[in-house]
Amino acid sequence: MPDHLHLVVEGKAHDSDCRQFSIRSRQYSAFYYLRQFGEPLWQPRALEHVLRDREQAFKAARYILENPVRAGLAAAVADYPFLGSLVYPLSELTHRLYLHHA
Repeated sequence: MPDHLHLVVEGKAHDSDCRQFSIRSRQYSAFYYLRQFGEPLWQPRALEHVLRDREQAFKAARYILENPVRAGLAAAVADYPFLGSLVYPLSELTHRLYLHHA
């Protein structure tokens, strides 16, 4: 999305801290963006939601994938160039989501 970012982050280790990940990733990206472009990257606040179960995660991921289509930025999920996952190829992720929620 041109004016905001959606992420689904899952901690794999027992001591994972997704809240700290969110804070530090915003700090890191804001610092380097400001240095490169001379203007702030992020708005002063961020919205975050803790997903407690797999069903909530599937719903959030599906919402994120379909967001560019709803916004008119792409005709289909696979057409939007800024979607991806470090865990699943996009084709597998979309297949899993639509198979799971057919």
